Amino acid sequence: MTAQPANPESVFTYGAPQLKFGTGASDEIGYDLSQYGVRRVLVVTDSGVAATGIPQRVADQMAQFDIEAHVFDGVHVEPTDQSLVAAIEQARESGPWDAFVAVGGGSSIDTAKAINLLTSNPGELMDYINVPVGKGQAPSKPLKPLVAVPTTTGTGSESTTICVMDVLSLKVKTGISHARLRPTLAVIDPSLTFTQPAGVTAAAGMDILCHALESYTARWYTTYDRKNPEQRVPYCGSNPISDMWSEKALSLLAGSFRQAVRHGDDAQARSDMAIAATFAGMGFGNAGVHIPHANAYPIAGQVKDFHPKDYPADEPMVPHGMSVALTAPEAFRFTFEASPERHLRAAELLAPNADRPSDPAELLPTVLAELMRDIDIPNGIGAVGFDEGDVDDLVEGTMKQQRLLATCPREVTEDDIAGIFTRSMSLW
Repeated sequence: MTAQPANPESVFTYGAPQLKFGTGASDEIGYDLSQYGVRRVLVVTDSGVAATGIPQRVADQMAQFDIEAHVFDGVHVEPTDQSLVAAIEQARESGPWDAFVAVGGGSSIDTAKAINLLTSNPGELMDYINVPVGKGQAPSKPLKPLVAVPTTTGTGSESTTICVMDVLSLKVKTGISHARLRPTLAVIDPSLTFTQPAGVTAAAGMDILCHALESYTARWYTTYDRKNPEQRVPYCGSNPISDMWSEKALSLLAGSFRQAVRHGDDAQARSDMAIAATFAGMGFGNAGVHIPHANAYPIAGQVKDFHPKDYPADEPMVPHGMSVALTAPEAFRFTFEASPERHLRAAELLAPNADRPSDPAELLPTVLAELMRDIDIPNGIGAVGFDEGDVDDLVEGTMKQQRLLATCPREVTEDDIAGIFTRSMSLW
């Protein structure tokens, strides 16, 4: 358990972007940007999304508001420090830009955040990457307006202050976190997600689910030491407002997740998944996430030769949402004792009719494993190419994610993480 501090925190914070939701919302972005007085906009996307024509359509409809829009389609799926540096350099050379529009999944939105940061502020990418990997420097200047338009249902990046990437030389996933990175406006148009294939829907949906579960089971905000105003960070622990968003996201997933994977043309399921992603983002973007996400970074960063279904086949990868899911059942088995009632409540929201095991600690892990089987998520980290000889390196990568582990409701040691990885070789 996390010990109660002598001088406990009594303040929590909450932040969120402006939100526009509904079919056709993406057709109004030109008008929305005109309200900020912008004249030159960079639309940021990847080549796969660009091939659907959606980013160009978004760019073209800005002309009626005298906005010059250019499409950059060089986003790397699962961004790396190298891909972000390349995107930033291209944006600097072709700028200046008054605003940015990210159209795509979390990779496009996170790349746009990095471009916005490094075209508005001095320095290089590593100056802003979280410690201990980078310097953890805060931006010194305001950023430009950023409109996030997700075409996948998962990352919640349209709601958050976080930009995630692989640092290739260290084989570790890390990120940048600062309130100024949060998009100005999130435009959620469920009709844009219909092109998302089943494998991507499953992996990205597990990211939504773990965002909601991790923020709901995170340390309560009063269990932290009291901070001075200048010390406050976006992740402040679970709190009454983040709980509300997490609970609603879990309820929506209960009725839509399997259906969206199996029947991608189900408009209601797609709509529910889209709003669940944003709600979960509003939860974890303020409360924080913990062990599953901390474990996900080295899983993705140390990938060997795994090629997931429905993702680009040109190089191996473990998609972010999948990497988060692979140790989640064991992680929540570990954290159960810190807040049994929250783990049980989360399981009941996600699977209201699930059979109750004799050991209450098994309910949430069992519900998760059954869902993962149903939507064809790999059976543990062994199924994506790892073995017990990799555990030490995976643990080392996880322990570098102290910003995330600090949110865990239990103190976490290297031995604890090693046990979670070992037991996650096979989940069923």
